[in-house]
Amino acid sequence: MPRVGGVHRILTTVALLFPLTWLSGGAQAPTDTLRVVSYNIKHGRGNDNVVDLARTASVLRALTPDIVGLQEVDDLATRSGGVPEAERFGQMLGLHHAFGRFMDFQGGAYGMAVLTRYPIMATQSVRLPDGNEPRVALSVEVQLPSGRRLTIVNVHFDWVRDDTFRFAQAEALTTHLDALTTPYVLLGDFNDVPESRTLGLFRSRTLEAVKPSTDRFTFSSTEPEREIDFIFMAPAASWHARDVRVITEPVASDHRPVVAVLELR
Repeated sequence: MPRVGGVHRILTTVALLFPLTWLSGGAQAPTDTLRVVSYNIKHGRGNDNVVDLARTASVLRALTPDIVGLQEVDDLATRSGGVPEAERFGQMLGLHHAFGRFMDFQGGAYGMAVLTRYPIMATQSVRLPDGNEPRVALSVEVQLPSGRRLTIVNVHFDWVRDDTFRFAQAEALTTHLDALTTPYVLLGDFNDVPESRTLGLFRSRTLEAVKPSTDRFTFSSTEPEREIDFIFMAPAASWHARDVRVITEPVASDHRPVVAVLELR
């Protein structure tokens, strides 16, 4: 009996030290937890008509993000003081940065940015069909703490009521998304509503970070009446979204930021 008791104690100790998945030859996949923000910052110009990048950075800092997609970002443009905004936000927040140029503008450029806590491994500006302005999607591959690669795709589609340009841009982007070999987060200012055919393209191939039904409007920041800023993830089965919120911030921009905690399993 003592021998049996000794064996039992040994097996119990082993079971505590090593999960059953390890003993059976399997391994639990790691989970990466990411705080993700999408924010159209109107090049830092608030509703008081003042360009104040420190104020915009303060809004973002309070959200403690790991990944940020920014839309309407200037690079050395006169209207924002000739500042490389993506780089400046990266410095203020202690994040890596990438800038995607839409077009030349006021002695510099106008476009979008990705900020990330994780090392950037590759960056690509994916040219989309022109609308009222030229457009790109900014695709940024990063390495997560688990060692996995993740692609962040930031978008800002055409804004006019007729969705012809916007839908063409969305269709072109799906070609890029469908060719990705990594999991991805798609986020940005889609300039269209949930029921639109534009959003339908992405809902059919991703998981959406669903906002609370009682507080889902992202534009305008002072009188919210439309939901046009979104966060999606793919492949859908690999992701879980929680704590999705729209942040009440009526001054720093004409959009409200969206934040979500995403788990990649």
